[in-house]
Amino acid sequence: QVQLVESGGGLVQAGDSLRLSCAASGRTLRSYTGGWFRQAPGKEREFVAAISWTGGIRNYADSVKGRFTISRNNAENTVYLQMNSLKPDDTAVYYCAADSTTMVVATTPNKYDYWGQGTQVTVSS
Repeated sequence: QVQLVESGGGLVQAGDSLRLSCAASGRTLRSYTGGWFRQAPGKEREFVAAISWTGGIRNYADSVKGRFTISRNNAENTVYLQMNSLKPDDTAVYYCAADSTTMVVATTPNKYDYWGQGTQVTVSS
């Protein structure tokens, strides 16, 4: 069993920064693609960013390019999402995910087999 636990969410003002963390525990994943998704009220879950096991490939949604940075520390089984210049439109529950099978840096939720419980990010104007 693999558990993913997000942390770092909160209430901030527009223009502020937050760093989300996603720690993996339980059964050790040999290697996995790490992803971040978000879901706002009344909307579908959408892709935010993903990173390959080595960190050499990173994908971002157009809406966050230049503002968000995904990174990882494999020694600590943790994936991070640094969010700068936050906007009210970034308000959502943010979920981390792990893909331990396809090893493709996917942007669709159905490629990921493990999910965290989510952390709320609220950006006020």
